Amino acid sequence: MSTARNLVFSPGEYYHVFNRGVEKRPIFTEKRDYIRAQSTIFYYKHSHPPVKYSKYLSTPRDQRSKLNAALSQSAKDVAILSYCLMPNHFHFLLRQESENGIPQFISKFSNSYTKYFNTKHTRVGPLLQGTFKAVIVESEEQLIHLSRYIHINPVVSSLIKKIDLVSYPWSSMHEYITPTTYNLSDPSVIISIFRSTSKYLEFCQNHLAYAEELERIKHLTIDI
Repeated sequence: MSTARNLVFSPGEYYHVFNRGVEKRPIFTEKRDYIRAQSTIFYYKHSHPPVKYSKYLSTPRDQRSKLNAALSQSAKDVAILSYCLMPNHFHFLLRQESENGIPQFISKFSNSYTKYFNTKHTRVGPLLQGTFKAVIVESEEQLIHLSRYIHINPVVSSLIKKIDLVSYPWSSMHEYITPTTYNLSDPSVIISIFRSTSKYLEFCQNHLAYAEELERIKHLTIDI
């Protein structure tokens, strides 16, 4: 996976984007952090949010209607096909919608969330490990495998059990199976390949045992 500075990001192309906490430290420590991250992602996937997210949150609820209207009319920097927030890292499968959209989205999200986290924990300095990593998606097969890889990450990492795959609240998996009007992700591209949510779920579940075994023995391999 390359650092973002080594890639050319083009509108209409798909990318797997990843970053983790500096020194692999936790970046989400409680439910409140995950919720804040999700709401920040939703806000900053838009190209021209009317104000910074922190200012939006400080605006009285009865005065947010104009801000919400401006946000709803804003174009988007990215379409989020899949995402997963883990205790010390995050994954996105993105389609770039505007020129330089992915770097702008990741920058705004990372800066906003870092400011929130540092304020909460009375700390200073970077929270994330340098420039984010990214790889361009070059085939439909790669696209669906990346989506599956992102969604099964909590199970493979032993964060949750297999039975909880769909109910994990900090990924887009539940949005694929039981979509709502507040989806962060757009499952339509991936689901259209499988023609049904049940077939996509089966695609993910069938790979769990193999993926868990690879995770279990990875310390026995040589990283060349």
